[in-house]
Amino acid sequence: MERLPQTDPAAGRGRGEALMSELFAAAGAGVYAVDGQGLVVACNPWAEKLLGYEPGTLIGVNAHRTLHPPAEEGSLPTQRPILKDIALGKRVSGDRAVLLRADGTALQVWWTAAPLPAHMGHDEGAVVVFHDASAQRAREGRRAERYAHSETMREQAEYDLAEATWLSEVTLAMVSTLDAEEALGRVVRQLVPRIADTALIDVAEGRGRRRVAGAHHIPGVLPPGSLHDSAMPDRPAHAEALRRVLKGAGPQHLNTHLPVTAPGDGQDLLTLVEAEEAVVIPIRLRATTFGALTLTRAPASPPFNEADRLLAEEVARRIALGLDNSRLHAAQADIAATLQRALLTDLPDVADLELAAHYEPAQHAAEVGGDWYDAFPLEGGDIAMVIGDVTGHDIQAASRMSELRNMLRALAVDRPEEAPGQILRRLDTAQARLTLADSATAVLARLHRATDGTWQLAWSAAGHPPPLLITADGTGCYLDDGHEMLLGLRPGTPRPTARAPLPAGATLLLYTDGLVESRTQSLDTGMTRLRQHATTHRHLPLPDLCAQLARELGDPRDDITLIAARTPTP
Repeated sequence: MERLPQTDPAAGRGRGEALMSELFAAAGAGVYAVDGQGLVVACNPWAEKLLGYEPGTLIGVNAHRTLHPPAEEGSLPTQRPILKDIALGKRVSGDRAVLLRADGTALQVWWTAAPLPAHMGHDEGAVVVFHDASAQRAREGRRAERYAHSETMREQAEYDLAEATWLSEVTLAMVSTLDAEEALGRVVRQLVPRIADTALIDVAEGRGRRRVAGAHHIPGVLPPGSLHDSAMPDRPAHAEALRRVLKGAGPQHLNTHLPVTAPGDGQDLLTLVEAEEAVVIPIRLRATTFGALTLTRAPASPPFNEADRLLAEEVARRIALGLDNSRLHAAQADIAATLQRALLTDLPDVADLELAAHYEPAQHAAEVGGDWYDAFPLEGGDIAMVIGDVTGHDIQAASRMSELRNMLRALAVDRPEEAPGQILRRLDTAQARLTLADSATAVLARLHRATDGTWQLAWSAAGHPPPLLITADGTGCYLDDGHEMLLGLRPGTPRPTARAPLPAGATLLLYTDGLVESRTQSLDTGMTRLRQHATTHRHLPLPDLCAQLARELGDPRDDITLIAARTPTP
């Protein structure tokens, strides 16, 4: 067996000590040793470099008096003398300490200290290993700044989202109704107390203005009628600011500095709401000024800042868009209603018979519709009454309505000897030849005055609600006979004609489904209500009766059309 070479123990110890010396010098941390009195007895080059000492000059320095600065209130914690803990055989460390450099500046360090081995010859001595913590502190500071920035950005994003959501609610308040004043009332209630203690809206009218909405963050502060200038006048400065805005000026800012006064002393509106300051923002779109938005804050609230004013201007812009849309819709609806009424005919003057008609366009539709009524004399002194409805609310529906009305009148006048059912059968055939034969309903009634002065009724209904007959004694009934399918479904199919006498003082009412049917009630319920109301109000003049029935019973989302006849009383 081959024998391993023998090593000299002394030589091995020498090489180990040399290696440890090199490691001690090359360690990437400061290392120094102190004796029992705290004097530095050894150090490596890193310790000298980090502390700013020339090579060899750190030896003999009293570490406790020179390297450890005295603690000051509010300063970073310092490295405390460690020999007391070391004497107990403890290993101690710290991560927030300060050593003084040779030039007197502070060096942030984290450190570890342990007792010197006994064989080193320094009783109660210690070795201290420390690292420069300033870079780490800087990295931690940058990390903290990034975190703070990200938190700020997150909070800003949450604020922006909340603000965008709130602005969406303001927009919804403006567009959820076509009634401009109702919409403005909803908006001011959204504004307080979100951006103001009081919100007022004035709209331009001719050369003046009218206050249409107001809200205060404490309910009841604005009593009924206080928004009208005559009941609660504006302060001259506020009135002047409103005048300038309505003339085209930009936002106006008023510092009011009002004393607190008791209500009821003849004070102006700003005094009533205890306004400390106010801003008046134009409600303007392009070159049109629709009005002004006044926002006020009381002394207990913070003053308006730039962000508040920018938000108020955005709110005013959205109000202007809503008012512009409302006015455009109202103008279109007015044009549509005017066109619709132009398509309807005037009623003839008939001796011993009262006639009346009423047309109410749908409030939420700015288009012409397919409802129509007609009344015209026939040969022999008879009177034809017609009510009809073509599906739709557009020009096409109005065009088909006009075609059907004119064809029905021509057929009835051309064949006065034919019964209403025969005339509607001919209209079925004619409608089937139209380019666009929309769904349509109608009732054709013929009123005949007998030689004894009484009136007789003949009628036929094509898919339309039945006529309502109200007698002078208050009896009401629907004339359900003579009813068949919609117009044009089966051309050539015979249609029935029903007949009934019209008593003296009786009222005959023809109407469209907008009077009796809606999304909130069934057709049966609507017809029951119509019979009850018509019976109750039968004594009204015929035009007033038609108008009141439309107002009380009609669905505002649909056109409402009525035509009525009343026979004379004995």
